[in-house]
Amino acid sequence: MNASVSAQLASSSPAVTPARRSTHPLPSPAVLRQRLPLSASLAARTHADRNAIRAVLSGHDPRLLVVVGPCSLHDPESALEYAERLAELAPQIDDQLLLVMRAYVEKPRTTVGWKGLVYDPFLDGSGDMAEGLSRSRRLMLDILERGLPIATELLQPLAAGYFDDLLAWAAIGARTSESQIHREMVSGLDVPVGFKNGTDGSLGIACDAMRSAAHPHRHFGLDDLGHPALLETRGNPDTHLVLRGGHGAPNYDAANVAAARAALQQQGIAPRIMVDCSHANSGKDPLCQPAVLDAVIDQRLAGDSSLRGVMLESHLFDGCQPLSSKLHYGVSITDGCLGWTATEQMLRHTAQRLRP
Repeated sequence: MNASVSAQLASSSPAVTPARRSTHPLPSPAVLRQRLPLSASLAARTHADRNAIRAVLSGHDPRLLVVVGPCSLHDPESALEYAERLAELAPQIDDQLLLVMRAYVEKPRTTVGWKGLVYDPFLDGSGDMAEGLSRSRRLMLDILERGLPIATELLQPLAAGYFDDLLAWAAIGARTSESQIHREMVSGLDVPVGFKNGTDGSLGIACDAMRSAAHPHRHFGLDDLGHPALLETRGNPDTHLVLRGGHGAPNYDAANVAAARAALQQQGIAPRIMVDCSHANSGKDPLCQPAVLDAVIDQRLAGDSSLRGVMLESHLFDGCQPLSSKLHYGVSITDGCLGWTATEQMLRHTAQRLRP
């Protein structure tokens, strides 16, 4: 073939397009756990924290479970300052409230946006997930060392193995409660888990999720070394419903709680209910969370024993801020939060209301 023919064929060949994805290896869960191990003493305390939460959810412990903390963790320094304040407060009110700190390192996005410390630890779009996984686990360990149980939302099932040994409680969000993959994952967790009602306020999805997660499953997954594996789970009996409102309408009032309780009982599910005091229940106004909590306590004091817990979004300072190169310390970069001063007052007031 002469040079002119070769050149003509080359010019008529389709252009090579870049691949739609590329791969970047990450450490396996086993490797990260080895690098950042959970000590025997912290493992024993985490086990005890899980049992304490189970006792509250089952009604054997009459206290109120309170999952409280930043909407998401983006700055280890401010997160640890918050943890130290919460750890100082906890023993002063633990006769009535079992405090668990939110340590959310993944955030669901309706379209696009910052997806959490795991995915973008430098807050600049660089997406260094290896560093994000390491920073997230290190921060969770630091919070545990302050003496607090921790909670997170399990968003990406492949990420759960990096953190599930550290958790006292976990949430499955409104967008993922319908996911079979998440239900299978929860079935194999030795952690109490709350399933949120659907974004439209419906309860059926969460009820189905609890029933599914309570049963054994065989499903595709990864082992601790990151290898494809058949996973066999025994079922998780420690799940419950989280009411978070839907389509802009709250569902924490007595009528909605009664309807939720009836729906659970109709399906043979123990009526264990947590109210998320943010999201649609607060009209997405973090300053309205104390009023929602007060309404929940009113119902508890009126004899509604199905209300076992609440969730609160709280940080060092009120509100939220857009992600930028100049961030205000202690202010959320995702959903708006209630500041520490109001949070402490609210929790002390709640404990006092619940005391005989």
